[in-house]
Amino acid sequence: MSAATPSDTPGNTPPAPDAGHGGGALAPADDIVVLLSNAPDLLLAKRIAHVLVEEHLAACVNLGPAGLSMYMWQGALEGVEEIPLTMKTTLARAPALIARLGELHPYEVPEVLVLPVSGGSASYLAWVREQTRPGEA
Repeated sequence: MSAATPSDTPGNTPPAPDAGHGGGALAPADDIVVLLSNAPDLLLAKRIAHVLVEEHLAACVNLGPAGLSMYMWQGALEGVEEIPLTMKTTLARAPALIARLGELHPYEVPEVLVLPVSGGSASYLAWVREQTRPGEA
């Protein structure tokens, strides 16, 4: 690590990153949410991510490594490898994202969970809002 800079010496503590909604009064529709889902294979996961970002429904989609999902389906225990998807968007865009994901996804009942974001970097949250603004597609 390099020598201390003026901003990290005692008495010059830099301000903490904005943990709020990015400053200013924002409508709840501008709140950032994270959606979780999965895809049955990497090729489809990439296609879903590409479409959602290109259509400005998600600012970013992260694809995780394949993992085993265990669940009951129609009375039988299933165990399949799936690619996790983590999508960032606004609360206002979440319904359209969910609808589009349903069109792209082969499962009868794809997993879709919407999780609130309680804070983060103001510049990142603003970027998500900008990238998912309706009419950008």
